[in-house]
Amino acid sequence: MRELIVLGTASQVPTRHRNHNGYLLRWDDEVILFDPGEGTQRQMLLAGFAVTPIKRICITHFHGDHSLGLPGILQRISLDKVAHPVTVHYPGAGQEFYDRLRHATSYWDNAEIVASPIEGASFSQPIPAGRLTALPLRHSLPTYGYRLDEPAGRRMVPSLLAAHGITGPAVGELNRAGRIGDVTLDQVSVERPGQSFAFIMDTGLCDNVFELAAGVDLLVIESTFLTEDAAMAAMVGHLTAAQAGAVAREAGVRKLVLTHFSQRYPDPSRFLDEARQSFAGEIVVAEDLGRVPVPPRREATVG
Repeated sequence: MRELIVLGTASQVPTRHRNHNGYLLRWDDEVILFDPGEGTQRQMLLAGFAVTPIKRICITHFHGDHSLGLPGILQRISLDKVAHPVTVHYPGAGQEFYDRLRHATSYWDNAEIVASPIEGASFSQPIPAGRLTALPLRHSLPTYGYRLDEPAGRRMVPSLLAAHGITGPAVGELNRAGRIGDVTLDQVSVERPGQSFAFIMDTGLCDNVFELAAGVDLLVIESTFLTEDAAMAAMVGHLTAAQAGAVAREAGVRKLVLTHFSQRYPDPSRFLDEARQSFAGEIVVAEDLGRVPVPPRREATVG
């Protein structure tokens, strides 16, 4: 199961229909919570999703609409006696904010919460789901965008195995060793492309926006403003829907998810219209409690 569960889509000020930010990425056995804003715990309840599966939390920056839900989530992890460690990635420059949120109130803190501050021009770490990368963005305080890449693998082709007389336990041995006798793995399999995901919140346009988004299957990106307010967007370090569409086009994104909408725009269809002018691929205007599947894996290619 690989999907995005949208918990909240509002920027700065929640509305009657949009909660503060919150995004759950289900990636097989890895569940990652991105930017839990105020009210995230209740949104998870409405989405029918418990905190127990969460393996890690990624904070892009310490503005309240992206992090004020963290204390409640961490306390709930303790309350529900989550047995596995939960890693929290966040900008190291905001350590004081993390420390305050980590122990915002008194509670029985019996969970294993692993702090993983991000420093410098890049962060990259292997995790069970693949490789997690973070790059700095351009905003009013230290902010990072995240990217998840699954490594490419191989898929066995039964007809090719049969043609080379490879059967039973020998198939597993060939997959592990890469060769049995004169038969190599490449001769009986095709490349299975890995899947990828990027999460880009509050930022003005910069090189790292395009690097994070490059070729991903699913891009979640802020589109706080419409073009009529592009000057304001540039001034406060945000993107317009048109810019988000242009990023998706230039980066070769497969599916684009627009979110983080300003309350000044009552008609969400305008975001779709603006992004569509630049990007011809699939576009989702995120709605609270919506679910967005990761696109099907690209077709395997002969190695």
